[in-house]
Amino acid sequence: MEEKVIKIPFRRLFGAVLLSLFLSGFILFALFFVGIIGGFSLFGDDVEGVKSNTVLHMRLGGTISENAVTEIDPLSVSVFSSKGLSAILFGLKQASEDDRIRGLFLDFGDINCGIATAQEIREGLEQFKKSKKFIVAYNSGEYVSQKAYYLASVADEVYGFPSSVFQWTGLGGEVFFIKELMAKLGLEVAILKGDNNDFKSAVEPLFLNSISDSSRLQMDTYLNSTWSTMLHDISSSRSIPEEKLDVLAEEMRIKNVKDAVEYQLMDSSMYLDQVYDLLMKKVKVSDRADLNLYSFSTYSESEFKDDQLLANSGDPSVAVILAEGSISKNGKGFTSEKICQYFREVREIKSIKSVVFRVNSPGGSALASEEIWREVYLTNKVKKVVVSMGDYAASGGYYVATPAHIIFADKATITGSIGVFGVLPYTKKMLGKIGVEVEGIGTNTHSILSTNRKLTDAEFKMAQAEVNAIYEQFLERVGTGRKMTRDQVQRVARGRVWTGEDALDIGLVDRIGSLQSAISYAQELIKSSENQVVYYPEVKENPLAVLLEMVNNEKLNTKSGISILQHPVLRSLENKLETISEWEGNVMRLPYQFDMR
Repeated sequence: MEEKVIKIPFRRLFGAVLLSLFLSGFILFALFFVGIIGGFSLFGDDVEGVKSNTVLHMRLGGTISENAVTEIDPLSVSVFSSKGLSAILFGLKQASEDDRIRGLFLDFGDINCGIATAQEIREGLEQFKKSKKFIVAYNSGEYVSQKAYYLASVADEVYGFPSSVFQWTGLGGEVFFIKELMAKLGLEVAILKGDNNDFKSAVEPLFLNSISDSSRLQMDTYLNSTWSTMLHDISSSRSIPEEKLDVLAEEMRIKNVKDAVEYQLMDSSMYLDQVYDLLMKKVKVSDRADLNLYSFSTYSESEFKDDQLLANSGDPSVAVILAEGSISKNGKGFTSEKICQYFREVREIKSIKSVVFRVNSPGGSALASEEIWREVYLTNKVKKVVVSMGDYAASGGYYVATPAHIIFADKATITGSIGVFGVLPYTKKMLGKIGVEVEGIGTNTHSILSTNRKLTDAEFKMAQAEVNAIYEQFLERVGTGRKMTRDQVQRVARGRVWTGEDALDIGLVDRIGSLQSAISYAQELIKSSENQVVYYPEVKENPLAVLLEMVNNEKLNTKSGISILQHPVLRSLENKLETISEWEGNVMRLPYQFDMR
């Protein structure tokens, strides 16, 4: 019998080999990481090894979120990591009481956080200074942002790299309008907003070509209020009149570090070796090898983790639930699936007497917001809920806070935005441009409600009625929670955004204060001698985060190329389009978000 020869096409064979090489490479890469992490865990230093006369090296660069996150993308072999605000604040408090710590060395890079988060870190640094330990700040990047300087200004001494750019110009923002782009693509949208939601401007870029008067008013109010707060804080720390700081920005007198030194915003320009010499003098050592610099990130996260291990094994009296990002049913971030589960858990733990709900969200799904609202409401009936607002607690982010016993906000928190909107895209014309025709068949008049068919006038009225009903429910939730009449709520609603400071004046929040202030209040509220606080999600050691921190400490950073796709403008457009793609059903969301540099 003749043997049959099977021929395998080259492209199929090549694809199989390529896939096997990729999989084997990925497995080896993973094993390498595990081995390295294991080695570090055996031989690396821990916080117990911190020596006396230590200076904590606090690198303030990269993303700061509510909770530390370290994730790896196996396909691109890239890593995303962020520092946790809770760990930072806890670490500052511990360091202020730790006799081994002599001071802090703040080393600034490209910091990515909201202004309210920066305020909270600044407040933590102010508390650290009360321990009579020194803080030295050094701005060494190619560009010193105003946000970085705002944080650095709290230090006893502020220095900068001689050739760094530092533009003191005031605050501003841009809005990208894509109405004409959508028209060229053949994509049409119908906008649904609650009655009188004239300030609900999140959807304006879809149907306008410029900022509306109402949107301009609230953006201008927010920027001026935040700028005033920054000027006040910097003036207090640097003993420079607020009026002078404002004039320096208006006339653009400061364009680099040398200008900042001339106008006393910084103390001197220095190279890094000179800063090290300065630190050596402060701790009274003459040899660079005797300067005990220890990673603040390692210190704070280790202290925070150890504290949480004790809390989870004991009987904590206060629970802190951290919630950040767009509100949705499930997935990552601020999901009703996860947050509701946390609230159900803390209601069942007898030792927990009060709950701090940290909200940092521009809003999102109306349905998910209602689910979370219910759990906050049920919890507050048996254990007082104290809300702490971060950079954003607006729209759905404010909705979920309304049943709380008391609400804290930072001065620069963006809150309010009490309103609802929906977006109905019409895609048939766009599909026709690429040669796709769509026809529908149904048993009834309204059988097909898709993006390929415009709503009739009757259908649009029904959809608008649903949006109005949700808006009325929002007004009722706020009125009940804040003990206000509908008319009182309506006057401060209409989708309008407020700063935390303004929200206090109009009754939407109760106190100005940080997350630590909210936790202290919750502890005082229950009059408990037990001060143990437990955080949700549970704090766990992340081996990859440990590895990255060690690599960073050893300055083994790899260089990566920069492509045009990484340009800030294109990234901003990409983020906006990605956000729009998440809008499903009726939405309670903030009109805009600021990225202050």
